[in-house]
Amino acid sequence: MPVTLTVIAIGGMVASAYKGYKEGQAAKKQGAAEQEAANSQADLSDYNAAVADLQATDATARGAEQESRFRAGIRGMVGAQRSGFAAGNIDVGYGSAVDVQADTAYTGELDAQTIKVNAQREAWGFKVQAVDLRKRADIARKTGVYAEQAGRERATGAYIGAAASIAQQGASLYTAKYGIR
Repeated sequence: MPVTLTVIAIGGMVASAYKGYKEGQAAKKQGAAEQEAANSQADLSDYNAAVADLQATDATARGAEQESRFRAGIRGMVGAQRSGFAAGNIDVGYGSAVDVQADTAYTGELDAQTIKVNAQREAWGFKVQAVDLRKRADIARKTGVYAEQAGRERATGAYIGAAASIAQQGASLYTAKYGIR
């Protein structure tokens, strides 16, 4: 086999090996980039979960404050009713006057409980959202780990492919030079 063909064959082997190496490096970089993107998505989900937790706490606090103000308003209303009855020279502790005050207090308590339950439901919704976001963060992180691992495996495959190509071309060169089949 002429020297020129041998040099060309060796050049082809080097080019093939370099190509396999570059493909392997690109696969590793792609896997690492996918993992980084997944981790960023996970961090965002964790942040949003923390915000949802704060919103749940805020909903509970707002509900308690609104309930407290509403109860104070009902107490004021019952007091105004008592004052009105007393001004009309009606016994506030007997008969219809007591019934009116009791109805006002009862209806007010139902409304206060509705305020409280609505706040708890709102807080529950935010807590569910936070749990969902944390699960999404876990999934994103695992996806990132798998993507990085797949990138390393693709890189290994590219390196093995390059080595196999070199071996095959070397065998072909050897066969051509020495005529062995």
